[in-house]
Amino acid sequence: MSDFENVHGAVPGEQGIAHFGDPFREQRRLAAGDAVAPLDDRAVIEVAGPERLGWLDSITSQAVGSLSAGESTELLVLDPQGRVEHAAGVLDDGSSTWLIADAADAEGLATWLTRMKFRTQASVELRPELALLGFVDGGSAAELVRGLDAAPLVWADPWERVSLGGHQYAEVADHPGAALPWRVAIVSEQTARALAESAAPETFAGLLAAEALRIAAWRPRWASEVDERSLPHESDWIRSAVHLNKGCYRGQETVAKVHNLGHPPRRLAALQLDGSDAVLPEPGAPVFAGEEEVGRITSVARHHEEGPIALAILSRRAPAGDLVVRAEGIDIAAGQQVIVPADAGATADIPRLTRLSRRPSAPDPRDAARTPDA
Repeated sequence: MSDFENVHGAVPGEQGIAHFGDPFREQRRLAAGDAVAPLDDRAVIEVAGPERLGWLDSITSQAVGSLSAGESTELLVLDPQGRVEHAAGVLDDGSSTWLIADAADAEGLATWLTRMKFRTQASVELRPELALLGFVDGGSAAELVRGLDAAPLVWADPWERVSLGGHQYAEVADHPGAALPWRVAIVSEQTARALAESAAPETFAGLLAAEALRIAAWRPRWASEVDERSLPHESDWIRSAVHLNKGCYRGQETVAKVHNLGHPPRRLAALQLDGSDAVLPEPGAPVFAGEEEVGRITSVARHHEEGPIALAILSRRAPAGDLVVRAEGIDIAAGQQVIVPADAGATADIPRLTRLSRRPSAPDPRDAARTPDA
């Protein structure tokens, strides 16, 4: 049971508090930085030990080996074919590295990391007793959270800008992610309970509000945009979670190949849905171009300014124009904003990555620290 279920107006959903009585008002306050969203749909993993950063660097997509205390980033765990298996936000405090993962992914990620330790001086522990609070920086919510007892750790979502070593495929001058300085505070169960009991009900926003802001920012998420085929290029995740110039890791050859040659099999798009009908499609609803099915809805929300919006994973061959979403037997018109172009990577005006098979065969002293399947 969430500590926030007893807040006046709280309406529980499948993964946490869906809303606190007025989802649109909560969205507006959350976007303005004046509300806090309890994130019961996410979980925390603590990685401790003197070798934790170098070890995580060697087995994930992100360069975290020299992460400074208080610095935030994001990583992916890829399979040997470069497909996304796990995803997590990363924050180091100088003695532990804190991973923030979707709740359904956390146990699997912790298990995989434990299997990969070998003789590494690092420990991996799920921390279910810790709570997560999401907020937009710059308003009263930031002051409230940072004033809590125990000085909470705060992860800064890197999605608001292109990370060092990353690359943005979206061909837009003003990326909507830049307008969402999203933060997640890691607090104790006792602190979360005290906040729920003492703060005014209008202080809080539900998961519906947090999801609407995420979708409007085109921000991919493991629980929504990832399936068994997902490559990081398809959802523009190279932007924040992949370092294109770091050393070897599992799946890197596919990352390099798709980035060098372009044409990922699928692409993420933002959809503006016709709001004249009360039907809101569910994730998984098919998307059509004419009579041809070209993809599926991955995330959907009612935004307080934009109305019904969605993210969809489409075939690379899907046309760039307007589409149709089919829900409950009703065809819903959908205006499309291309996020990842069909030729993503092929036209990027940056130095090309060398594929692993073409690298010099001279021994690399880092090989001894790598995992067998890196």
